[in-house]
Amino acid sequence: MNLIEAVLLGIVQGLTEFLPVSSSGHLVLGQALLGIDVPGVSFEVTLHLATLCAVLWVYRARVVSLAVGAVRRDRPSWVYIGLLALASVPAGLAGVLGKRWFESAFGHPLYVACALIVTGFLVYSVRFTARRAEDSVPSATQAAWVGLAQAGAILPGISRSGATVAAGAWRGVKPVAAAEFSFLMSVPAILGAGVLELGDAVGPGGPGPILLGAGFAAALLAGVAAIHLFVRMLESGSFHRFGWYCWVAGSAYLVAAALQPALR
Repeated sequence: MNLIEAVLLGIVQGLTEFLPVSSSGHLVLGQALLGIDVPGVSFEVTLHLATLCAVLWVYRARVVSLAVGAVRRDRPSWVYIGLLALASVPAGLAGVLGKRWFESAFGHPLYVACALIVTGFLVYSVRFTARRAEDSVPSATQAAWVGLAQAGAILPGISRSGATVAAGAWRGVKPVAAAEFSFLMSVPAILGAGVLELGDAVGPGGPGPILLGAGFAAALLAGVAAIHLFVRMLESGSFHRFGWYCWVAGSAYLVAAALQPALR
């Protein structure tokens, strides 16, 4: 992996981590198409850390507000924190109990392409459910459904942001409110994924500090831009258009794989 490839993968990770098009799916398909070999998982952990920082930066006011409210024993703040914790449980259990099974899916690009097409349907469904969603803060039941969607999105090709916002809208949470909840909920999810990979990341043979730094910076800047774009498209009612992208990208890879067996 060279510097340009590190920056390219960082941009892909930053954009697709938050846009509803599946970051894991794009990394799998992108590496397969470009023939990029990333040694070890230290680079992946670095990109996860960058996207975590992107969330904390964009929602810094909300994070500070929740932290201050928790210290002051403000009930709404503690309720919201409790909902985030509740929604994080399914993904945490799935990540620990099904770690090997989920990891094996990363070695099957054709499966990832099909999952990306499924993501397209999830994202497009928000066009119909958003108009009936009225809740600004999820209930415990709604948070649990969003958490289950996040657990399912561990599979490469299923977008975490797309699945969680779709699940929230299905259950009556306003899309913009569901997006905020989803992104704040991603903090423990991304942190947990990084911790699980940390043991494998330590050791020789990984990318050097220059490549890691370049990937981190690219993912951070792209992540901040992606979050703002994500929310803007929800507000404008054009969010469902990401579904078309998922359908085209997944189908295009399937066609390419049919023509080029090496991509299977």
